[in-house]
Amino acid sequence: MAVVGTLVFWAFPSDVPPLRAGGIVSGWVGCGLLLTSLLLMVREPWLARWLGGLEPMYRWHHRLGVWAYLALLVHPLALAASAWGESPALAWATLAPWQQGWPVWSGWVSLLCLMAGLLIALWPRLSYAAWRKLHHLLSLSVVVGAAHLVLLGLDGVLLAVPALVLALLLWRVFRADQGLGAQPYVVQGVEHLSPATVEVTLQPLARPLGAQPGQFVLAAFLAGPRFQGCGEYHPFTISAMGADGRMVLGIKALGDCTQQLQQAQPGTEARVQGPFGRFLAEGAGPSLWLAGGIGITPFVAALRNGPLAHPVHLIYLHRDHAGAPYAAELAALATAQPLLRLQVVDTGDTAPDLGQLLPDAGELRGRHCHLCGPPGLLEAAVQRLRERGVAASHIHFECFDFR
Repeated sequence: MAVVGTLVFWAFPSDVPPLRAGGIVSGWVGCGLLLTSLLLMVREPWLARWLGGLEPMYRWHHRLGVWAYLALLVHPLALAASAWGESPALAWATLAPWQQGWPVWSGWVSLLCLMAGLLIALWPRLSYAAWRKLHHLLSLSVVVGAAHLVLLGLDGVLLAVPALVLALLLWRVFRADQGLGAQPYVVQGVEHLSPATVEVTLQPLARPLGAQPGQFVLAAFLAGPRFQGCGEYHPFTISAMGADGRMVLGIKALGDCTQQLQQAQPGTEARVQGPFGRFLAEGAGPSLWLAGGIGITPFVAALRNGPLAHPVHLIYLHRDHAGAPYAAELAALATAQPLLRLQVVDTGDTAPDLGQLLPDAGELRGRHCHLCGPPGLLEAAVQRLRERGVAASHIHFECFDFR
């Protein structure tokens, strides 16, 4: 809001009709919202810690993008409505780019690219690969929008707006997408836990990332002599950490990239960004941990890290024996850690009966509940826990939805 307020203060028009003033203000409000949305797109661990995590940042990035589009849509319409009072022909000329030249052309191109990009971003059935490529329409919208501001003849302090827009966009492209902000690692070992799950051990080649149990990283695996590679950055939860900076990632074959990673070879180079998240850092004291499938990895990391300080009831749901690669290790950990109560449930192909599996309201009183698993499981578990009196502030989960 400070960004938006500053822009409106600097550009607030005087001695113009109200509708025209509203059109100018809505344009600057849209610029401020878009600038803030771009800031939230920057994938830096220090910024994520400051703003409460990567997922809240991405949620607000989407919301502010939609609000920016609506404000920028009002911008030309309000200017045309103001001109209508003088002449309908003048109102039409205000909207028609072929009568106004490049400043108006660039504004409309930017607005249309923003509209198309938002429709693509909000299309749930689009594959991730297609979404990622088409999402570049939003980058084009930002670049053309910055050109629109320059072509309008901005001077002085206001020229900082398009400069900041381009700086944030380039920051994201080079630091995050191209990996200039990532740390180099190499695959030291690969352990196949099941036909569809591997643990990949990464050895740092430079400064190691200081991670905590429950955190995740974004990793891109490069091509090797016998490995095709998967150059895109994907989120992976850390399942173990070594004192020498090594980290272990538990990876299940759920898509094209994770399927390729089942054949990863020692010596494969990787680039790692992070760490992100504060999943298990929220809520000390007696806890309920609910894991579904590969969602067990943050809890495995916490248990491998050392003895528990508080009682924990861990419910581990899996569809079959092959889908529970950590079951034997968890049983051994439960024997060694008296504060851990372990409940491993084979659900088969049916949805788990959370009404029977989750503790009653009395046992849940005062506990923090940490959930990790498929979206359907999280949604159903949150609903059940809320029905049993667990406060929303005591329910912690991460969705790993970075669209």
